[in-house]
Amino acid sequence: MANAGIEVISTLRQMIVSGEMAPGERLAEIPTAERLGVSRTPIRIAFRALEQEGLISKLPGRGYRVRQITAESVAGAIAVRGVLEGLAARQAAEKGLSETQLAGLQQCLSIGDAIFSKGYVTRDDLNLYHEINQQFHELILEASDNPAIASSLQRNEHLPFASVSSLTFNFEQMEQEFRRFNFANMQHHTVVDAIVRRQGARAEAIMREHANVTLNYAEVFAEDSRPGSKAQSTR
Repeated sequence: MANAGIEVISTLRQMIVSGEMAPGERLAEIPTAERLGVSRTPIRIAFRALEQEGLISKLPGRGYRVRQITAESVAGAIAVRGVLEGLAARQAAEKGLSETQLAGLQQCLSIGDAIFSKGYVTRDDLNLYHEINQQFHELILEASDNPAIASSLQRNEHLPFASVSSLTFNFEQMEQEFRRFNFANMQHHTVVDAIVRRQGARAEAIMREHANVTLNYAEVFAEDSRPGSKAQSTR
């Protein structure tokens, strides 16, 4: 997916997380495109992706509606993802990596290191990280050689923020985003180290913790449900 498309999807996710797009709000292509200053094509693609992620629902005829999302639903979906990806990392460590899989993981780490070595991140950096992050997780899933894990993850991905691809970027808080994703990149290093050393239990624990980083989304939803929050004020 082109960087522009990734950025539009991430922006819309962030608007839903923050409450700027409130539960029940109707969404249509033209006004949303005008709101973001983009063409209708990336909006159309974004709506389809967000529907698959369980963040919006299709209305009869045309248009979508923002779904009600709770902290509990997000936390539950992420917990399931952590268990599944943890199992994938354990089995990858037990089976061992092929040369191609190891090279792919090392390439993801190298690109991530180059992104964060500057001490700051740009929009392009975050879009690139989105791509390598997805590749990284796909490689570990492939290395587990367990189709049942992939099948279970696909079913879980229809829940809000359960997919590894459903990252949000806050482009107004770039220092925060640097710290957040630099930490995630360091976790990538430690899980690869555990897999290479054939330390299955360690690899599983790190991968589960890596998924739990996403639980800050659940905390945001919990905060937004309190009186006086931004989300409350926009409803």
